Amino acid sequence: MLKSLSVQNFALIEHVSLQFHDGLHVITGETGSGKSILLGALNLILGERSDFSVIRNPEKKTVVEAVFDLNESFKNWFIQEDIDWESETVIRREITSQGKSRSFINDTPVQLTQLKELTEQLVYIHSQHETLEIKKSKFQFDLLDSFGDCLELAQEVSVNYQKIQRLKGERNQLASAQTNHLQELDYIQFQLNEIRGLDLESVNYEQLEQDFNKLSQLDNLKEAYSSVINAIDQDSGALDLLRRVKIHIDKWKNADQDLNTISERFQAIIVELSDISKDSDRQLNQLESDPEALFRLTESLDNFNKIVKKHQLATQDELVAFRDKLDLRINELNFSDERINELTIEIEKNEIALREISTKLFEKRKLKIPQLEKYLLAILSELKMEHSQFKMNLNQVEKLDANGGMTIQILFSANKGLELKPIEKAASGGELSRVMLAIQLIMSEKKSLPTLILDEIDTGVSGEVALRMGKLLKQMGENLQVFAITHLPQVAAKGDYHFEVSKSHENSQTISQIKELSKTERIESLAKLISGEQVTDLARSSAIELMN
Repeated sequence: MLKSLSVQNFALIEHVSLQFHDGLHVITGETGSGKSILLGALNLILGERSDFSVIRNPEKKTVVEAVFDLNESFKNWFIQEDIDWESETVIRREITSQGKSRSFINDTPVQLTQLKELTEQLVYIHSQHETLEIKKSKFQFDLLDSFGDCLELAQEVSVNYQKIQRLKGERNQLASAQTNHLQELDYIQFQLNEIRGLDLESVNYEQLEQDFNKLSQLDNLKEAYSSVINAIDQDSGALDLLRRVKIHIDKWKNADQDLNTISERFQAIIVELSDISKDSDRQLNQLESDPEALFRLTESLDNFNKIVKKHQLATQDELVAFRDKLDLRINELNFSDERINELTIEIEKNEIALREISTKLFEKRKLKIPQLEKYLLAILSELKMEHSQFKMNLNQVEKLDANGGMTIQILFSANKGLELKPIEKAASGGELSRVMLAIQLIMSEKKSLPTLILDEIDTGVSGEVALRMGKLLKQMGENLQVFAITHLPQVAAKGDYHFEVSKSHENSQTISQIKELSKTERIESLAKLISGEQVTDLARSSAIELMN
């Protein structure tokens, strides 16, 4: 249920804050007073794209905030989306003249797709241009399934059909790939043989690179080791100089503890340099020229680098990963035939099950159609369309689809004796409005609808029809929260709550305001709808009579 709505800096609205309740809310106001602006603000909450031209004062941001009272069934959605769950949920949209738009659910920033996913379960707006929605088969199936308690079975059919389509998609993809898979298999096998020839599991090519560098720079390495040995061990070299200095220090080390420490450090350096010299001498003696080994290393590394470069890789690890990927692809290609057969069997099995469920759905739908026709005609009779003819044709087709392999069509005639035609061609605007109201009444009784907003669904009607329409709207308000934007006093009088939109001019600016009317204010507002600007006592009496 929509508990409250706050709108700031939106079109003609400077600021408005409204509280709502259960039941029927009616909204009235002069043409151009801002009723459609209120819907536009609410559409922002429903995730519609921002129209930055609605920002009243470009120096301020436009803010629309709605508070909804939710039941526990929504809690899982909040958990899945990582949004704080609150039974009293606050939804907010902010837009600025700089082109920025932000959305929040319980102060958590969200994407418009998330906002829509939630709010489409909370509010349904039926506007004048959506009356022709009745010609869509989806809407007609929904009406029949809601009335006939077929929604669960229809959902089962749809889910099974989508599963079959996914299986067929996978099979088609595999079958399409089969055309070229032999050629691809040969090419992949050739690549694998090349890579396997490198023996990546037992050969470390990084080590080979180091060995190659060592052999190819043998003379330079010998010179480097020799220079180390000469610098340390030759006469007047590092060791000779350090030993002479230490002998001199040792004469006086007992007289000074710090000098004794320095002597010990000199000894450590002498030992370390001696080790370096011995290691260098050992490495120098091991350096032997091996042209054959250098040739083998060159050949191995050239082969490795050629293959790595060919596949646009950089390291041995990357080449191993690429090889494993090729192995996986070969397995996919080798087993595609087997998988296609498995998919074919699974598709046939699911199609048999789908036909069985679809047959049950068809029989149940067919059984409920006469009851729906009778009930809808009874409601239309209350709306002064007692001579209407309403027929719903349901037929099975061979090809399965999400509707269970069925076609549906509503035929209608507003008058006795006239040929039945598709409803969108057979009904005037006022007649369509009454038919849609009858349908919304049925769906509100049979289906758990969200908050329902009807934008001038009473277009094209008046008099006794309008009065009856108002009674039906009030009846709908007993099952769900309903908002009816209307220009008819007969409809407005039946509201449990009455809001009026008005327009005023302040400081060369036009401002729209909306407020909930008291009983006295309602009488005046209804009287104005009846008699115009000059409200008469007779109009007031008529207003009181309509309300009672």
